[in-house]
Amino acid sequence: MTQKDFIEKIGKKIRSLRQKQNLTQEKLADLCFLDRTYIGGIERGERNFSLINLFKIANSLNVKPEEIVKGDVD
Repeated sequence: MTQKDFIEKIGKKIRSLRQKQNLTQEKLADLCFLDRTYIGGIERGERNFSLINLFKIANSLNVKPEEIVKGDVD
């Protein structure tokens, strides 16, 4: 797996978790104090984001960060 594949996989997982909770990108961004366009870039695999932001996103989705990093996209 390449770095790009890994980043895209995480982005897809975040999108899947967000959609399961019926959250818009804007609402998720508000919950974790990030910009909506930044969330969109993460979900598209365009952003190599920090662990701090992974932690913020995971907390806002009520999951552990490792749930986002491991496993398949639903």
